[in-house]
Amino acid sequence: MERAQRQYILTQGPLPNTISHFWLMVWEQNSKAIIMLNKVIEKNQVKCHQYWPLDGSSDHTMNLTDVDLKVEYISKTESSDYTICTLRLTDTESQKSRDILHFHYTTWPDFGVPRSPAAFLRFLADVRQSGALDQNVGPPIVHCSAGIGRSGTFCLVDTCLVLIEENGLNSVNVREVLIEMRQSRMGLIQTPDQLRFSYAAIIVGSKQLPLNNVNVDNSEIGNAQNDIYSFNYTTPEVTEVVEQPPLPPPRGESLTRSMMSDSTPGPITDNENSGNKPPDKPLPCEPSAGIDSNSTGSSNHVGEQNASSGDASTKRSKSDGDNSFQTNSPPSSPDSKNELRRRRMEKKDRIDAQVREMKRRQKQSEDWQKLKRSLFSPLSLGLGAAIVGGSVLAYYNMQN
Repeated sequence: MERAQRQYILTQGPLPNTISHFWLMVWEQNSKAIIMLNKVIEKNQVKCHQYWPLDGSSDHTMNLTDVDLKVEYISKTESSDYTICTLRLTDTESQKSRDILHFHYTTWPDFGVPRSPAAFLRFLADVRQSGALDQNVGPPIVHCSAGIGRSGTFCLVDTCLVLIEENGLNSVNVREVLIEMRQSRMGLIQTPDQLRFSYAAIIVGSKQLPLNNVNVDNSEIGNAQNDIYSFNYTTPEVTEVVEQPPLPPPRGESLTRSMMSDSTPGPITDNENSGNKPPDKPLPCEPSAGIDSNSTGSSNHVGEQNASSGDASTKRSKSDGDNSFQTNSPPSSPDSKNELRRRRMEKKDRIDAQVREMKRRQKQSEDWQKLKRSLFSPLSLGLGAAIVGGSVLAYYNMQN
């Protein structure tokens, strides 16, 4: 976010085969902190690999020989909702080292929200005070399970609070900020509860309650939570809180909309007037056959009574409204659904073929590397034996 002078690297939770490159990214990007918003295991499912050394393990060091890096556990500070670990990342070639802060929020459920805005803002205050979000260091690495739900909530709240600090509360449109962030990473903030919590945290944070990281006890956290969730969301300032977050439409739905817009004329709606902004509400359902017949009958009735009835203009306007609703409702024929299904299957087949081709090339490359190593080893042994034998023969001839 250039306006807020904030940069983040959002990623999914590291996997067993991506740990080395994850730490290599931390080293190359000169990041000062890793912000982890998920647990390693949630709902009996492994969400990410244990990619950092623990204090309770026998060996506090994790060696990443394939990227020439070493991660060492130094210390840990625990709180009720999160822990802060200090890890030392060392380049084994140059012996240069760097301390990395690992912020781990441990009470944020998947597809859920923290227990209160005040508790989350204490966590954000610690992250800010560490200097991990400053411009003189690399961007922080923010991840949860998929890197969009909880990670998007963290980045949205932090960015909006920065903009509020600079320009005031009324100068920030949370929805516009979220859409701008989604241009860099689609799907940020996955549920309405996460969007609602973002608004709540921004409201509390804008009042500067926990941002100075004072010692907030549980009673104060509970009071802040009650204030937020008893807030009248029907007021003009936070009307959008109860709306669905602007999720990106599924591929099939977007294709259907594009076909509708090409084949069906209709009046310009508010969403079309808003430029490139995605529609914030679903399209209306297709009217049933009963509605069509009623609207047609109403139209004919207006035509018959036009000359004699004094209320004909009112009926005509109502009939026109029904007809316009018919016009705006695009047809949905079985042929169009079959065409969409066929295109979807063709795309899936193309992707599967590309994946198979990539795997084939990768296996071919690995086989070639193995073949070179197998050829090089006997050749090197043969050359070594020949050199030794030649040296022995030369020495023997010199003695004779």
